[in-house]
Amino acid sequence: MRYNRFGNTGLYVSEICLGTMTFGPSADGSMWGHIAGLDQDGVDRIMERALATGINFFDTADIYSNGESERLLGQSLRNLGVRRSDVVVATKAFGRTGPAANDAGASRGHIMDAVEQSLERLQTDHIDLYQIHGNDSVTGIEETLRALDDLVSRGLVRYVGVSNWSAWKMMKALGISERRGWARFESAQAYYSIAGRDLEREIVPFLESEKLGLMVWSPLAGGLLSGKYGPGGSEGRRATFDFPPVDLDRADTVIAAMRDVAAAHGATVPQVALAWILAKPFVTSVIIGAKRLDQLDDNLGAVSLRLSDDDMARLDAASALAEEYPGWMFSRQGAGRIPEPFVPKA
Repeated sequence: MRYNRFGNTGLYVSEICLGTMTFGPSADGSMWGHIAGLDQDGVDRIMERALATGINFFDTADIYSNGESERLLGQSLRNLGVRRSDVVVATKAFGRTGPAANDAGASRGHIMDAVEQSLERLQTDHIDLYQIHGNDSVTGIEETLRALDDLVSRGLVRYVGVSNWSAWKMMKALGISERRGWARFESAQAYYSIAGRDLEREIVPFLESEKLGLMVWSPLAGGLLSGKYGPGGSEGRRATFDFPPVDLDRADTVIAAMRDVAAAHGATVPQVALAWILAKPFVTSVIIGAKRLDQLDDNLGAVSLRLSDDDMARLDAASALAEEYPGWMFSRQGAGRIPEPFVPKA
């Protein structure tokens, strides 16, 4: 297991982050019920294996299984006798947690209520990374950032991050934080996979420029890249929970290339999918989830899989994004601005 610097901080996190959407009952009536299914014993087994392999980074959210994911994670750390300072616990707030008007969003009111409830469920006095889970089109950015800065000042939260925001809005947030002297976003959690590379258009250049860490969710595109399904496959979880959206025709081409690379390395298709992401220099940590130990072990095999330059080139070509404006204009107009000595024409 390798450990990467977390954004522009001095914190180090494992390159694999264990996601906890599988923690909790499978029939809780929420959208997460399609993914969950682990009780406390099952959670403890998964957690014990993850810790033994060197994972120190765990991601949850207050809406996963209606808060049960947080509760099970917190109890598991206690059951396994884990020293709090040895793990980095991340959770999120934004989604609806109750029927009242203010039981959702990124307002100061909801954030202050949500963090107290998360701390109680996690059985901890602080959250290492507290993330805004989605885009609030109502609450002003300054209100959200001020609330988060207060949490950092009070010691309830150590770092703050954001998930599923556009590049322009994250950049605006950084500007406000710098101007006000508030805690800034240190990370973005976003969807990225070899079947869905949209992140590379605007968000990746932003992250690299401003030195934010990237946490990747759904690196196997909701199970599509598990290697179990044929062309146009929509079996398994995606049969009832078709998320994240994927161009299946394009994905089939990518999966075919992945199968060849996997066979050459004696690896599995999901290991290739994860190793491809891990090879990207802008990725800090890849979030994986599992209900069974064999699933976890297979995914962890990606840590030791080293794809060659030829492998990466082949996979990059098979999964390349179609050109969009203004990107195609940048490449044409910028061709003469390569960093080399300028030699005037005679």
